[in-house]
Amino acid sequence: MSNSVISVEGLSKRYRLGRRFRPRNFGEAIVNSLKSPFKRKASHGETETDDFWALKDVNFEVQRGEVVGIIGRNGAGKSTLLKILSHITPPTSGQITLHGRVASLLEVGTGFHPELTGRENIFLNGAMLGMQRTEIGRKFDEIVAFSEVEQFLDTPVKRYSSGMYVRLAFAVAAHLEPEILVVDEVLAVGDAAFQKKCLGKMRNVSTQTGRTVLFVSHQMSAVSTLCNRCVLLKNGKLDFCGNVSTAISKYLVQASDIMKSAVDEKSAPLKIKGIRITQGEFICGDDVVVAGKKTVFEVDIEVRESMEKIVPGINFSGDAAGRVATLWHGFRSAGFSFGTGKFTLKCTIPSMDLVPGEYWVSITFGGRDGQSISELENVKRLHVREFAEGETSNGQRSPRAEEHGVWLPEFEWALDH
Repeated sequence: MSNSVISVEGLSKRYRLGRRFRPRNFGEAIVNSLKSPFKRKASHGETETDDFWALKDVNFEVQRGEVVGIIGRNGAGKSTLLKILSHITPPTSGQITLHGRVASLLEVGTGFHPELTGRENIFLNGAMLGMQRTEIGRKFDEIVAFSEVEQFLDTPVKRYSSGMYVRLAFAVAAHLEPEILVVDEVLAVGDAAFQKKCLGKMRNVSTQTGRTVLFVSHQMSAVSTLCNRCVLLKNGKLDFCGNVSTAISKYLVQASDIMKSAVDEKSAPLKIKGIRITQGEFICGDDVVVAGKKTVFEVDIEVRESMEKIVPGINFSGDAAGRVATLWHGFRSAGFSFGTGKFTLKCTIPSMDLVPGEYWVSITFGGRDGQSISELENVKRLHVREFAEGETSNGQRSPRAEEHGVWLPEFEWALDH
């Protein structure tokens, strides 16, 4: 007997680009034809439209108790998939089989009435999820405590901040015991402490009660921490379904390809004339590296005129933390001398003591005196992950922010001709 709670078979969703015009009377038809005399008409008096497939022939299954991440670039079809799963919009073709009640948290304030109070909306939202009033009452105190809005419980939710909306909406969805919990990126609205609290609650919903969670996010650190399987969408199609680390790696490679194009476009106007960056690659894991393990970053450059005492550096920045570290070659006391030709700069980091998460990598060149610094920003998106189960760690463990700050780096630069 199958333990599947979600089965998606041949799922496709088509939208029509363009608008349809149906005149209400003869006068309106005449006015419209005068305004747009060259507008092409399709059959039956409708404006000609183009088809856009938000999803195309998507197939996968989700087992009971799994936490499945759904990732992909903007426009990949993630939100469309969740709306179909939540019965908000119907598919064009294919089918979805669901076993159990679905609680969805797709947008801030979904299912809330702005004129009702927080207390009233808890009962309204619970009823929309198919719960009995007695069942909602039994969970009421837990919902209020988790949401941390007790002080404003009898205030109309139209006066709530977006963060308060999210806290209350998530608390209702997570505590009313749906068999399937669907969460889009609304958690990005909440503060860091609440996001951590929500991730812990979703993990408990899965492990302790055997319920299923679908989690959409662009925060790969949250996906890798919470999920045990991942679905990667690309241009509306299923690109990968399986191991979380593999899915994240494929996703980051897609983002890296875009950034490489940007590097090619931005290489010419560097302030240090004569240097052109041609490539920047991570060895030992590509765009996904393991905290605590050796990592090498290579930068291929083309030098068009001889120069001396050029100091390279790599900058790492977090989405929330800003600049994390700059790995300079020396501290304004050393530099490389270049003749003309092609060179590869290598920065070796013996231990990637960076707290697991996502970071942007930038490349910097400067003079020994610290002047004429030129930075090529955000050339690569890097995901630092913890040791996977069964992976050799050589006695090391992933650094934690509360124990190590952000980074305690060791590194060494070298030049290969």
